[in-house]
Amino acid sequence: MKKSTKTALIATGIAAASATVLVTLHQLTARGFMKFALDRKAPKILEKNQTAFMGSKEIFNYIDKLNEGAEALKRKNCETVELLSYDGINLVGHWYPCKNAKRVIIAVHGWRANWARDFGVIADFLHENDCSVLFIEQRAQGESGGEYMGFGLLERYDCYEWAKWADLKTDGKLPIYLMGVSMGATTVLMTTGFKLPKSVKGVIADCGFTSPHAIWKHVAENNLKIPFGLYSAISNEIFKKRIRIGANEYTCAKALENCTIPVLFVHGTDDSFVPVTMTFENYKACKSEKRMFIVPDAEHGMSYIVDKKGYEEKLLEFFNDFG
Repeated sequence: MKKSTKTALIATGIAAASATVLVTLHQLTARGFMKFALDRKAPKILEKNQTAFMGSKEIFNYIDKLNEGAEALKRKNCETVELLSYDGINLVGHWYPCKNAKRVIIAVHGWRANWARDFGVIADFLHENDCSVLFIEQRAQGESGGEYMGFGLLERYDCYEWAKWADLKTDGKLPIYLMGVSMGATTVLMTTGFKLPKSVKGVIADCGFTSPHAIWKHVAENNLKIPFGLYSAISNEIFKKRIRIGANEYTCAKALENCTIPVLFVHGTDDSFVPVTMTFENYKACKSEKRMFIVPDAEHGMSYIVDKKGYEEKLLEFFNDFG
């Protein structure tokens, strides 16, 4: 064998081996990314680096206030209630009734969060303003069953069932509002694609993303500084295998194109996890009556803390106008 031929074969072999190694690394990275995104139990190495995923350290400045609110809410006299999902998963909620209630709020928390932390700071305001609240625990989180989170694609079915539960609980006599934060906001927006009970009068969506694919792309490219294009196909394959639907097969826009109830969109300008542009996209897609409340300088999910007065005024206006 000629020396030049041998050299060429060696080079080809090295290139092929390098390509194989690169593909393997991409697969491992994508699998780790999706495990953190979807699995009930997050990989420890990734759980310790949530700051990178969130894209900012500023959001953690509010942890003490959120924890105080969570502890206060947990001490309230909430009744634990349960519901069986469409696919046989046991779902848990916490019913906080208000005497002489004028409305019901179904409060939906976000990704890797919990019902008390996401709504602890606003719980007293809702209760003092005649709201009975059902704080639900999203599937694969907290006390609810399930192994995988669906980034709204599965949770919309759960929210729909909770809406029917609340309608039955109140004999259809009270207006119901779906209120979500972060992935909870995406969940309630996607739920508008169903034919909801007539008692459901509105949706409050605080910093929701547009689709699973869109938020993963944003986090990968902007926060983790990795080219999502290399992992997109693998990530979607993993998602579809676990969730039985593609990451871009259903979006908030698709639901909102058929939405018939009013929506209040809320977002902070400094959100580095879910960019405010996603709320602009969702707002544009919404065909029903809609309002938008943008809070300057607010990080992800912190709009109520940053502008408590403005947030409360917008909520009361929304309740009064669409009750």
